[in-house]
Amino acid sequence: MSPQATESVHADPHIDSHADQTPIKSAGQVDIRALLPGIEAMLVSSDRPLKPGAIVDALALHLDQPIVAKLVEEAIALLNTQYDEHHRAFRIEEVSGGYRLMTCPEHAPIVAAMHRSRATTRLSKPALETLSIIAYRQPITRAELESIRGVACGEVVRTLMDRRLVKITGRAEELGRPMLYGTTRQFLDTFGLASVKDLPKPEELADQMEQTR
Repeated sequence: MSPQATESVHADPHIDSHADQTPIKSAGQVDIRALLPGIEAMLVSSDRPLKPGAIVDALALHLDQPIVAKLVEEAIALLNTQYDEHHRAFRIEEVSGGYRLMTCPEHAPIVAAMHRSRATTRLSKPALETLSIIAYRQPITRAELESIRGVACGEVVRTLMDRRLVKITGRAEELGRPMLYGTTRQFLDTFGLASVKDLPKPEELADQMEQTR
């Protein structure tokens, strides 16, 4: 799991107990504060990122009035402001095309300590190396992957596919039309990324490695 963020399973039901209760009206005259409990409840109860459309549909059905995606964005921003003001250990983050309640980065060490008993499920160094190459070079063929790593990667790739971190994305337009590999939504979810564009730049990784030496 990425040290950037991990899933939170509980929210504070009294988060608004000391907040300003002055109604906040949107352009459509909907009190945004009325949306907060419902959005928070959905996020707390979900074990995967919630698409904005799913949140909009549920709110519209519950309130029996049209709700636009912009209202959900504003409500989530307001919830995050409240979490920050109350120094909560979690925030709502955009992950894998949806929203998810996540613990803040500074709490990653204690969350990791809690999960040490699951160490056997962690990816091996070869698997992490292979996954990194696929993430940065996708779509990529197995031959290209093995050329970069210098070793056979068939078994490692199968392991990553079994973990639903890698998938076949198509076939290359070359002799034999070898399969192309890329990362999955599960990969984005696992590492707390909204898209592959959020991967650290290679130069940033180099700087981090230099600092740890």
